[in-house]
Amino acid sequence: MRPGPGLIESTARGLYCAAGDFYIDPWEPVERAVITHAHSDHARPGSGAYVGAAPGLAVLRARLGEQAVIEPLAYGEAVVRNGVKVSLHPAGHVLGSAQVRIESRGEVWVVSGDYKLDPDPTCAPFEALRCATFVTESTFGLPIFRWSEPARVFDAMNAWWRANAEAGRASVLFAYAFGKAQRILASIDASTGPILVHGAVGTLDRAYAEAGVALPATQVAIELEKGFDVSRALVLAPPSAQATPWLKRFGDYSDAYASGWMAIRGQRRRLAIDQGFVLSDHADWSALNRAIESTGAARVYVTHGYTLPLVQWLRERGLEAAVLETRYEGEPAAEA
Repeated sequence: MRPGPGLIESTARGLYCAAGDFYIDPWEPVERAVITHAHSDHARPGSGAYVGAAPGLAVLRARLGEQAVIEPLAYGEAVVRNGVKVSLHPAGHVLGSAQVRIESRGEVWVVSGDYKLDPDPTCAPFEALRCATFVTESTFGLPIFRWSEPARVFDAMNAWWRANAEAGRASVLFAYAFGKAQRILASIDASTGPILVHGAVGTLDRAYAEAGVALPATQVAIELEKGFDVSRALVLAPPSAQATPWLKRFGDYSDAYASGWMAIRGQRRRLAIDQGFVLSDHADWSALNRAIESTGAARVYVTHGYTLPLVQWLRERGLEAAVLETRYEGEPAAEA
């Protein structure tokens, strides 16, 4: 549905602020776009000019191309267009992810983009913003999705890697190349063995380094010298690398996925992998509710994911809530 009277409307090109004449994460080229983060379903090339959070500028350029006109904003820095005040604030999703705060004539809307509340050493933590209307994602908007403490997940990941290394087998871990892979790199015990990465991960690692995010040393797998011993290695690769010839170089390996979708029973079996780690860069059910409550918003629009269950839940709690249809795809199964 379309939002009622207010600062944002849903159009064929994306979420549009008519008063400020700009779009938020448009899915078609527009003149002016404000981008919440650089995942491909939110940052699409072809627009005339972009505004994005300064910490994620290098990643945004990698996604949109060097020719893109991008105005970086520091978190909390505001710009005013046609009397509409716009600022970007941390979303805690990935490097440079931002919530868009829009204020005009005393009315405040916040478009969250994707977000999480769990700690992540590779990006700024989620900032609660007070507003009248909040636009929230709902990728994992069901009560069954409840994450463990990240430290417990990384302990399990380290134990899996150590056990494989002691058995002389490489550990191949499939994780989303932007955000998830770097979070894993920053959180694991890098002393266990060498860390090898797929080229898609390596490209984004360099963008993180440019932004000042400390990650352990890695080597791009296709650049290894002949005879390199991979028996104790951790190999980070995007899910698209599963069942491809690229994996043959690792011999007898153990494989795993890191994804919030691993919380679904049977997902590991369907993906034919040895191990599944429930690790997501999105808010779980509890965090979605905490984030919404922290805004104080009386009106909530819910986008992509399990939208209807969350809307019904919010309505039962006295909020004005509705589904807001968008073309945001979210991360595919086993990647979010």
